[in-house]
Amino acid sequence: MLKTHKLKVIFLFTFSLLSALFIASTNVFANNDKTTSVTQDSLQIAEILSHTKSPDGIVFELIGSENNDYLPNALEKIETYKKQLQAKFPELDIAVVSHGAEQFKLTKNKASKSMKSHTLVQRLVAADVPVYICETHANWRGVTPEDFPEYITTTPQGPTQIRQYQELGYTLVVVE
Repeated sequence: MLKTHKLKVIFLFTFSLLSALFIASTNVFANNDKTTSVTQDSLQIAEILSHTKSPDGIVFELIGSENNDYLPNALEKIETYKKQLQAKFPELDIAVVSHGAEQFKLTKNKASKSMKSHTLVQRLVAADVPVYICETHANWRGVTPEDFPEYITTTPQGPTQIRQYQELGYTLVVVE
């Protein structure tokens, strides 16, 4: 009898946890009509939202292509995730580190062609979310820190910046 009771408790706990993750993951998409598939980053955000204790912070890693819609889509996701995370954990610190080819859409000379991305970054920065780009990767393509607008923060190395946040206890979320 006791063994059956323990199995029921374990089953109910597991079912409740999975249900909470499912509900949280569907809520991640409620504010983003463009997202049609479940991604690793959305599952990770749902899992974080299922916790009762706030993480020390979240650092979003962007490492994508310059030749597609990765950057504006990723920034929209981050904006949605930020709203959801800070609704539950109001004091949560968030940072963004871009160190792939997408960062070149954030140069001053690409501002008119990538207006949506620049606007999204400006909104994040205005909401106290620093957005970093990797100087090392930029230098490989002859782009200097001065080629980026003042609202972009440069860091010598994107991966090192991410590790520094992780050492402070931040949770890494790689945005697909």
